[in-house]
Amino acid sequence: MLDVERLVQESKPFLSYLVRWQQNLQPVSLGTLVQDARDPNRIAVMTVDVINGFCHIGPLASPRVAGIIAPIVHLFQNAHALGVRHFIFLYDAHDPEAVEFGSYPAHCVRGSAESAPVPELKALPFFDTLVTMMPKNSVNSAVGTALDSWLDAHPEVSTFIVVGDCTDICVYMLAMHLRTRANAANRSVRVIVPANAVDTYDLPVEVALQTGALPHNAELLHLIFLYHMQLNGIEVVAAVE
Repeated sequence: MLDVERLVQESKPFLSYLVRWQQNLQPVSLGTLVQDARDPNRIAVMTVDVINGFCHIGPLASPRVAGIIAPIVHLFQNAHALGVRHFIFLYDAHDPEAVEFGSYPAHCVRGSAESAPVPELKALPFFDTLVTMMPKNSVNSAVGTALDSWLDAHPEVSTFIVVGDCTDICVYMLAMHLRTRANAANRSVRVIVPANAVDTYDLPVEVALQTGALPHNAELLHLIFLYHMQLNGIEVVAAVE
């Protein structure tokens, strides 16, 4: 039988390694990425769920997640200045009777304020003209969405910068889809996740027990899923500057 104290004790070396690994992540220059790609049209910024319902309002809004808005806005501005024109915005726009609401509180119903992009991104002068909006009805950005069709139509794109929330749910699924799709096609692409532009929500055990929800340790799950992406060939960096 699994014993908590033994599990904690035996996991300490690995957890210590994970913390050191995260502390040693290095930033990467966006200018260098553009140079390496040899054309800014070969780079796409893929954003998932940076919407009001996870940042500002509603039952799933999280201060931790709201903290990634500023670095994402900065990334959009820098990418645009360097000639990047592929900005993909995947976002929850749920059916009012979404089956997913059996796992999470009702959130981000299509057409609602929760489902709208955060105003900090909407204020960018190029947002309405250059950003490709892709609604989704589940945590998986590739199921029932236009993502694969867009990827098929843009084979020149070989560097994907993935930002948004949550690290262990939608970000993970999006980055892994991009990585495994390329692997299956034997295509050499780069999937890059800047740690400062992704995050997840926190729900302490004591709060979860009071509400009947499942607890969610943000620090631990954020770290483990960043590492799991790295294990699978995704480039996890401190930031894309």
